[in-house]
Amino acid sequence: MSENATLSVSRRKFEPLPEWVGPSTRLVHGARRPDFNAGSVVPPIYQTSTFHWPSARSEATGHGDAYLYTRTLNPTAEEPVELVRQLEGAEAARLFASGMGAISAAVLSLLRSQEELVALRTLYGGTTDLISELLPRYGVRVRQVDDSEAAEPEAVLREGTRLAILESPTNPTLRVHDIARWAEAADRVGAVLLVDNTFATPINQNPIALGADLVVHSATKYLGGHSDLLGGVLLGSRDLLNRIDAKTYLGATPDPFAAFLLTRGLRTLALRVARHNENARRVAEAARGHPSLAAVHYPGWANPAEEEIAKKQMRGRGGVVSLSFKGGSEAADRFLSHLRFVHIASSLGGVESLVSVPRETSHRHLSDEELAARNIDPGLVRISFGIEDPEDLVRDVAEALDSVG
Repeated sequence: MSENATLSVSRRKFEPLPEWVGPSTRLVHGARRPDFNAGSVVPPIYQTSTFHWPSARSEATGHGDAYLYTRTLNPTAEEPVELVRQLEGAEAARLFASGMGAISAAVLSLLRSQEELVALRTLYGGTTDLISELLPRYGVRVRQVDDSEAAEPEAVLREGTRLAILESPTNPTLRVHDIARWAEAADRVGAVLLVDNTFATPINQNPIALGADLVVHSATKYLGGHSDLLGGVLLGSRDLLNRIDAKTYLGATPDPFAAFLLTRGLRTLALRVARHNENARRVAEAARGHPSLAAVHYPGWANPAEEEIAKKQMRGRGGVVSLSFKGGSEAADRFLSHLRFVHIASSLGGVESLVSVPRETSHRHLSDEELAARNIDPGLVRISFGIEDPEDLVRDVAEALDSVG
């Protein structure tokens, strides 16, 4: 490599911020490269599929040794993943076209035939489909555990377990699990612990600091924050991610425009999450004890032990609340029909409040027996609270609850 090319690679590195810098400042300044982007304050979109290669044949000799083809690397995709890496305190990170792309790459890269995967039974529906439908075809042994079993990870993880997948809070019942305890149990048997941190966000919780080996986010949700992109982020050690860097041949590469939107959304993540946290907390407290409800699901509320775990490992409880109606699906339908500001739609984490019925959306492929095993009852609805005024959301949900009778 020429001297100029060596200098170009060093210029590509993101200048580290001091450790004392807060999350909002970090999201604005943590990955800026105006020298790289012709001085532009807002990073441009490199809407190209290919680049001149090698550097000797490129007009942009300062960067020609870095980029070959967008499926492997694109400048627009580097800034958002670097911001998330800093927030999570990870050594390395990779950006994928979706959260499922990130999870699939990790699982398919780390597991071989006859090796064991242990996972919560209460994972996101897409992850559940992946591990229960696809992996057994290739000889991977999959063992799913319920929330009560997961409270004792030392009894769950055993010699021969190669990968463990955990969500905390879980989807959609928002159970909280002790990530540090799971990490210790995984280390004891030589397993890799992957934590889906989508619901908590890196503002509220950092699993790597608690001992997790890998963290995954569906960037479609809170990281993007505006319900207008698909993306996924996988974080961990550099060595581990080098084993997982499978997006190039799995085709789970993010589009440059989606990466640009993700950077824009990340700028306000800390501000948005503060309002998400407040809105969900206030509605959960207002709904608790309503006569139409069998339960209000909120992180830490399942039992005193989970409340202590939530206090220990979370800085905020997140923006999701799930409601279980005594009257089952009919009562849930009446509630949905009376909402004014909460839109009925799948997904979560956007600036607008959304409500979904897990039996019909994220977990629609499960049988009635499988849904019951996950405590997803016919009257369960999941609400992702946006950034609207809290008083308006409390009133909207309260009036809809009263309409149920």
